[in-house]
Amino acid sequence: MKKLNIGLYGFGVVGQGLYVVLQKSKTVDAKILSVCVKHDKERKISRELLTRDQNKILNDPAINVVVELIDDAEEAYHIVKKALLNGKDVVSGNKKMLAAHLEELIQIQKESGRSLLYDASACGSIPIIRNLEEYYDNDLLNSITGILNGSSNYILTQIFKRNKDYSSALKEAQELGFAESNPNLDINGSDSLYKLVIITTHAFGLLVSPDEIFRFGIDKIQNFDVQFAKEKGLKIKLVAKVMKTETGEVSLFVAPSFVRKEEYIFNVEEEYNGVVIEGEFYEKQFMFGKGAGAFPTGSAVLSDITALSHNYKYEYKKQKYFKRPAFTNSVSLTFYLRYNRKDDLRYFDFEEVYEQYTGRGSNYVIGKINLEKLIKIKDVLPGLPVFLGVM
Repeated sequence: MKKLNIGLYGFGVVGQGLYVVLQKSKTVDAKILSVCVKHDKERKISRELLTRDQNKILNDPAINVVVELIDDAEEAYHIVKKALLNGKDVVSGNKKMLAAHLEELIQIQKESGRSLLYDASACGSIPIIRNLEEYYDNDLLNSITGILNGSSNYILTQIFKRNKDYSSALKEAQELGFAESNPNLDINGSDSLYKLVIITTHAFGLLVSPDEIFRFGIDKIQNFDVQFAKEKGLKIKLVAKVMKTETGEVSLFVAPSFVRKEEYIFNVEEEYNGVVIEGEFYEKQFMFGKGAGAFPTGSAVLSDITALSHNYKYEYKKQKYFKRPAFTNSVSLTFYLRYNRKDDLRYFDFEEVYEQYTGRGSNYVIGKINLEKLIKIKDVLPGLPVFLGVM
């Protein structure tokens, strides 16, 4: 086991969580030598460790591991890229950056011989990526379905279990540190989407741009939608899914989904994540763990650091040993569409309609829509007062 000298970027919630769990860990010989921060303020750490100079860590020959835990995706990209090129191994938690630059960063790892690990970026404390690399290293996967965002799941739990309205639940999630002061990435589904892109690379060997994937969030949920779900014994969860089609292609989406009692993720509550892996011969397997918070995510980062002490690298086996499937949006799913203005229905091209309701304030349609049709209106959707959910 090699000794790790760490340069840490960012000392926010996760950075502080990592600092605490690293002090208590007896399984890895690792020490933080320097912490790069953006603002000069009081922190629960020796001031001697702090720097505001990015290059100090990148150019320090004593530092052999860079841990990147900052919010800025573009800045994170430059830090991670330069660290790898400078001969340092890297651990990153920046899912937005990884989803946008993974193909290039995989190539840089090959050329530099260094390792980039990011299990903490995908499902909080759930070690999904390493499991996909080591245990599910075959082409027998059919689908991965998950609640990948602890913040949105906490909000939906408060709505369904505690009868709170959306605004109150969101405010509470922010006060507890589960949601950011600007929670858009969590509630509009982007955070789940970035994680799904990363998971898909390890599950199917496929690199898909986030812009090509249908995404819809929970920010437009109304009491009408909640009552509809409750009357039918369902819950609404923000679900990310990648699935193999009957023709062998792969399709992805992130959207609120009406979940039935018999489904594993029905009982995933609060800030927890849950992932269902379904295969051709082993049917369904379920992974469960906290998806938000300082210590769960800090522990996931520590796990990546520990793996580096054993010279671990992702092999990207699905790219290396199997033919990559094609990506497609030509998949039809059953959707619930709640709308307030009749005119908004013109944007939605239903192939079949199974159920329709017209009320005094809100109306809904349940029917089949192709994801390709929804992708075409993705720029219009944010401005429409509608709620979409997969049935």
